[in-house]
Order: sequence, then C-alpha cells, then structure tokens
Amino acid sequence: MFYSRASIHTPFSFKERFFSIDFTLLFSVLILGVISIFAQFSSSGGNFDYFAKSHAIRFGVFFIFFILISFINIRFWNDYSLLIYASLVILLILTKFFGVQSQGSRRWLNLFVFNLQPSEIMKIGIILFLSNYYHKISTNDVNKLKYLLFPLFAMTIPFLLVVTQPDLGTAILIFFSGAIITWLAGVRWKIFAYLTGLLIILAPIAISFLKPYQKSRILTFLNPDVDPLGAGYQIIQSKIAVGSGGLTGKGFLNGSQAYLNYLPEKHTDFIFTLFSEEFGFIGSALIILLYATIIYRITRIGMLTRSIFAKLYCFGFASAFFVFVAVNMAMVLGLLPIVGAPLPILSYGGSSMLAIMLGLGIAMSCNIYKNTTI
Repeated sequence: MFYSRASIHTPFSFKERFFSIDFTLLFSVLILGVISIFAQFSSSGGNFDYFAKSHAIRFGVFFIFFILISFINIRFWNDYSLLIYASLVILLILTKFFGVQSQGSRRWLNLFVFNLQPSEIMKIGIILFLSNYYHKISTNDVNKLKYLLFPLFAMTIPFLLVVTQPDLGTAILIFFSGAIITWLAGVRWKIFAYLTGLLIILAPIAISFLKPYQKSRILTFLNPDVDPLGAGYQIIQSKIAVGSGGLTGKGFLNGSQAYLNYLPEKHTDFIFTLFSEEFGFIGSALIILLYATIIYRITRIGMLTRSIFAKLYCFGFASAFFVFVAVNMAMVLGLLPIVGAPLPILSYGGSSMLAIMLGLGIAMSCNIYKNTTI
C-alpha cells in the first residue's frame, strides 16, 4: 500500500494554513464557476432570469463555503464520517415518505429555506464513510468476508433508497463512488469480477422493475431513431447541437438549437451541449482541460497527504469526480443512456453544487492538513 502514518508539523496559524491552499485548484474551480454563470445566462436566452441569477448566487455562496470548509481540520471529517453518513441515510428515508413530489418522483426534502436533494450529498458521504472504515482496517484484512459485507451493506442502503425515488442514475453513481474506495483500499479485482458477473446475470430481473421511462431511455440509447420525436428527441437534438458547433462554435448567445428551443433541459443535464454549440471544439476542450486540472490537483493532494483516510478520500473523490464528468458528457454525446446526471459546477442545481463544493472543500482540507496524523 501507498500509505504512511508519519507525523510531522501541522500548520496552526492562519498564515500557514492560508499559504497551504492549493491555489491552482482554487482558481480552476473559480474559472469554471465564472464560465458556468455565462453558460446559464446563455441558456436563459441572454436574460439574467431566475435560473441564471439563482445559479450565480449559489456559486458565490458555495464558493465561499468551499473556502471555509477547507480550513476545517481533516480529523473532523474522519471523526464524524459515520454521523454524516447516518444523517444522510435518515434524510433519504424522510425524502421517501415526506419528500417534495415533482414529475412522478420524490427526490427533494423541503427544509423551508430551500429544497435539498440528499442523494447528491450522499455521493460525498459514502466516500467519507468508507474512507474512514478502511482507514481503521489492516491491508491484510480488507479481503476477508466479514470486512467485505459491511461496505457492501453501506453502499446498498442508499442505493435502494435512491432507486425507489426513483433516480436510477444517481443511485448507480452513489454505489460506484463507494466501489471506488473499496478498490483503492485493496479489495481484489476477482471480487469485483464476481460481483459484475452476478449483476449481469440479474440484469434481466432488474430491468423488469424499471419504470417505463427508464426502459425507454435504454432502448433509445441503443437506437435513438426508433422514436425521434419522443424518447429519442433529446439525444438527437443534443448531437446535432454539438456537431453544429464545429471547431470554434457559433458564438456566445448564437446557438440555434438552444435559442430555438430544440434542446430541452439546456440549463441542467445538457449545459455542455449548449456550450459546445456556442464555442465549438476549442471551447469544449477548455472545459475538459479545467476538469482535468481539478482532478489532477485533487490526486496530487492525495499523493502528498500522509494519513490513510485523506489519501483514500482524495483518490476516491477524484475518481468519482471524473466519473460524474464523464457520465454527463457521454450522455449528451449519445455514448450512454440519459440518466439525469448533472455536470459538476456547470449544471444548474443547488444540491449538486453544494455536494461538489463540499467534496472540494474536504479535498483542500486534506492539502492544508496534509501532515496531520489521524
């Protein structure tokens, strides 16, 4: 394993902590956030309407939240990871019975001040919880049955709760985020192979429990032209918009697919499509470069930090962040079924923004307190 339990000086003064910030990561997030505000402005037809204004305010508030979270000692997240996980499970249960219903699903919990989607926060909660779990287990024990069942149980509970909302896409991302940590902790690949084989065998049974619209999305992914004006409409229009952007794009506020309302959900799941149409391949490459920089810096923090918990968290969160980005981009390009996965920071959505900024804040905390022993 790549872990060390060495203990050396931990920065306590504000000056030491401030200059321990990874400014490359900080400014990459800031630049991406500024771009997201312009993208939301464009998705609103060049008007600073509710969505654009709300997104700008949320980014400003959550960016400050990201910085403040960075200064919390990493020991706090280790010590309270179980409480955070348990609280999120309770919120998911409350959402199932008392959640706000919209378009046939219950995914949000009314907290009076705002509506929270606990499943988005659970993407970070499961990484924290399993990082803490494997931090306390010897590498010689991670493949023993009794130490394999508990993580599987911990991943399955939120997975089932989110599936029944229903929100299959988010449920899969939560389970995958947890699976990444188990792999990083040293669980043998054969175990993953066995579980994958079991899932393939059970797939026909699982499909029978899917909602009609979820089955339709899978069929549309396999052949979008089977229903071009119905289930296949979104992905067909998305690919047309991306392709029409060409090398340099049509220009800011000049995307025809978006402005003529051919492209649905352009401020949430399909925000990358809108950006690609307006700024083309070059603009899309810039966005990908910013995401790659963020992922690289989080991974670098994981390599520098000295505690097992922080290493697992950083590598786990960086991997999950990559998956979140890749799934959204693959989805809008027709490489994956449409699963309703937001693009981190760019997509409109308060809970998604909160979860990502929380995750980034904890990663930054791992850098500021990289020499802290847990």
